[in-house]
This record gives sequence, C-alpha cells and structure tokens, in this order.
Amino acid sequence: MNIFRTLHRSILLLFVVVVVSIVTLVHFSVSKIVAEQSRAQQQSHSPAVELIVEQLMKPLHISETLVKAKELQDLMGAHTIDEQAVFSSLKRLHREFGMNFFIASEKSRRQYYSDGTTTELIEGDVSWYFKYKNSAQNEIADIGKWEDTHFYIDLKVFDENQRFLGFFGVGKSLRSFLDIFARYKDTYGYDFIFADQDKNITLSSDPKLVAANSQFTNLADLPWFKDLSEEQQQGSLNNLLVKINGFDFLVAELNIQPFDWTLYLMTPLESRQTEISRGFIFSVVTLLVLIFGLFLIIYNLLYYFKKDMQKTRQIDVLTELPNRASMSLKFDGLMYEKTSVSLVLINLDNFKSVNETHGRKAGDIVLRQIASMLQLELRDQDILGRWGGEEFLLLLPNTGPHEAVEVAETVRNRLANMTITTGSMSIQMTASFGVSFTAIPRAINEVIAAADDALFAAKREGRNVVRLQLIEEH
Repeated sequence: MNIFRTLHRSILLLFVVVVVSIVTLVHFSVSKIVAEQSRAQQQSHSPAVELIVEQLMKPLHISETLVKAKELQDLMGAHTIDEQAVFSSLKRLHREFGMNFFIASEKSRRQYYSDGTTTELIEGDVSWYFKYKNSAQNEIADIGKWEDTHFYIDLKVFDENQRFLGFFGVGKSLRSFLDIFARYKDTYGYDFIFADQDKNITLSSDPKLVAANSQFTNLADLPWFKDLSEEQQQGSLNNLLVKINGFDFLVAELNIQPFDWTLYLMTPLESRQTEISRGFIFSVVTLLVLIFGLFLIIYNLLYYFKKDMQKTRQIDVLTELPNRASMSLKFDGLMYEKTSVSLVLINLDNFKSVNETHGRKAGDIVLRQIASMLQLELRDQDILGRWGGEEFLLLLPNTGPHEAVEVAETVRNRLANMTITTGSMSIQMTASFGVSFTAIPRAINEVIAAADDALFAAKREGRNVVRLQLIEEH
C-alpha cells in the first residue's frame, strides 16, 4: 500500500508542478498593462485545481480503492454484522487518511460512522439509501445529513456473487468547504459554484446558496441567470460575461466528470480589462481542462498499474499465496498497529530430492497441495505466504510464542500424515518449523533472523520438528 500511496503523491506533485509552470508561462505572455491582473488570475487557478483534486478526486480515489478490499466485503457480508469490528475498521481508516468514513449495511439496515455514531436506515425517514440502492449507478455524489449538512461519496459494495451489501464512502461537512471558499474569496475575490446535472447548486463559496434542510438553490433562481436568454441558459456558460450586483463577472465552466457536476468559476472584471481578461481566462481554463483530462488519464493508468502490480508483485503465481514482498508489507502493517506477532518459518524437508527424483512438475504439485493444506489449517486472523522456494511464512497476530509452537505442532503433524498425489505416484513430506515472537514493533529482518536460527536448530536435530527462538533484548 505504501508504494502506491507514494506513487500517487508523486503524480499529484508532478501535476501541481505542471499546472504552476504552464500558468506561469501564460502569465508572462500578458501585456504590462494587465500584469497585476494577470498575476492575480494565474495564482487564483491553482487553488481551483487543488480543490478538485484534494477535496473531491482524492476522497473518490481512496474510497474506490478501499471498497474493493476483502476486509470490507467480509465485514458487510457477515451473517451477523459485528458492529465493534465495523467501528474499529472505520476508526482505523479515519486515523490513516484523516477523513470521515461510513458504512451503510443492507444486512442490519444501519449506517455506521467513523465517529462512533449510527443511524437507522428506515424507509421513509432516510431517503438517500433506498433511492440510490435501486439506481443503476455504483458511485454517487450526494448532499445530506441536514442537521449538519455533509457532502457524501457513496459507493455500492457487492460480494463475489454480486449480491448488494450496502454502501461505503466518505462524508465531509460543508463547513470545511465553506472555510476553503472563504479563504479563496478573501484573497482573490473570485466565487465558486458547483452544480449537478439538474443545475441544483451543491457547493458554493456563497453560504446563502449552500443546500440546507433538504432544499437546493437552482441556478435558475439566481438573478443573473434569469437575465440570460433561453438559448444561453440551455447551453454552456463558459466564457460568458454576466452582471452581478452591478459588477461584471466572467464565467469559466469546468466539467467534473466522475460526479457529473459542473464547476462555474466567477471572475470579477473591470470593464476596461474585460476583453484581455476574457482571453486570459479562456486560455487558463482551457489549460485546466487539458490538465484535468491528463489527471484522469494518469488516475486510470495508476489504477490498472496497481491492479497489475498486485498480481505480479504481491501474489505468488504457483501457490496463489502472498509472496515475500506482500508478506513484508503485511508484517509492517501489523507493526504499525502495534500488534504482537508470532512468526513461523516452514521449510519442507528434503524437497530438493523431490525435484531430482520426480521432476519439477511434481515439485510444483507438492508446493500447491501443501499451500492448500496450510490454508485450511489456519485461523481467520492468521496470514500465510510463500517466503521463497520450499519455504512458507506464517504470521500469527496476537499469538504468544508458546501458543504459536502449539499451532506449528498441529500443522507439522497434519503435514507428516498427509499423502500428496502427483498423478501416478504418492509422496510423503515433512517440514521443519522455526518460531519467533515480538511484542514490540521491530523490523521483519530481526524477527525472521530469530525464526531462521530456530529453523536451523530444527534441521540440525533431525528435521520434522518445531523449535522456538526468542529475540534477545539488547
């Protein structure tokens, strides 16, 4: 996860650098007569892009990634919803990403928030859930929670059989948007208006236009919009000059495709600067559209890149278990959460002779069947992966060293009594086990080293045994 988060941040940083660089070039092309006006306009558009990326696209991207997590599907698809586990996951996500997440469960008909509160999903009282449940869309942007109005990103969650499990997403108080808009307006004097496909105003820098008590202001209710011709009202408002309270404003229009919203950037102009500023704003908004399109392309490439990387770098192709890199990340995650862990190295005894006697194809069959058996022996919280060659790694969270030895003994005995079939022949296998333990955050190499010493002792003592090596404190 960390590698993709770093990659994503790097792309966003590159994106901002490109925006600033291009707009700066445009700035120096403007005549000296409008130099100060041009500089103010150039500086004002970077926050517009930052707002879209940081406040809308980033929460959407994070939610789209998390909604595919098996942990979430297991929580929402359980026969009985474990509310304690639900709140624990939501609070962990809140700590990690600094956002307010929620789960709306079809099973329990309750909505759970990362702040520990819940809402009963009663048809007639909570309209959004039942409205969007039956819609064809799987991703919805919505305004709700009217006692403290919020902007929501609602993503449908399905199990592997495409059975609807409910919604997962992010909720952000509109107060946070108003604070950002207020700072922007104080600095540059420009206004934002976000409107949906029905021209209902969803977000705005003008607090009087923000939705409240389930009522939206429509663009058609605004005096300046009423003054437009019917043709102008039905068409694009981009590059249109309008008069608001006696002042001229130039409208820049930007489509936010994932939400099917439109951003209207209202630029105040003095009459003698109108024509030059019109060309400048048009150029900058054109650049914003192109850069925003580039961002969407990069976003989709990142998604498919991550998907491919997960397959090629995190999964062992032969056994379909997490590979060494993936297990290292999972261990780091447990250390980040300050979870005590027992670590078990499992090394198949005399595996080289299987390849030499029966061929590599038979060796591959042995590894696959043993991997399947090990998975069946694990508890729900245990994590199994292929560490390399004929070696497997087992992580036992919240498990003490002596309990881990008992688990390893059970697995060792099960393997020793297992008959592996490779077509026309049967093979008996054993394995040696090295166990180590840490109750405090450590590097995986330190814990592996102790388990490796225990494994070496097990091999030296005749194989098919379990040995424990505790880490020496310095």
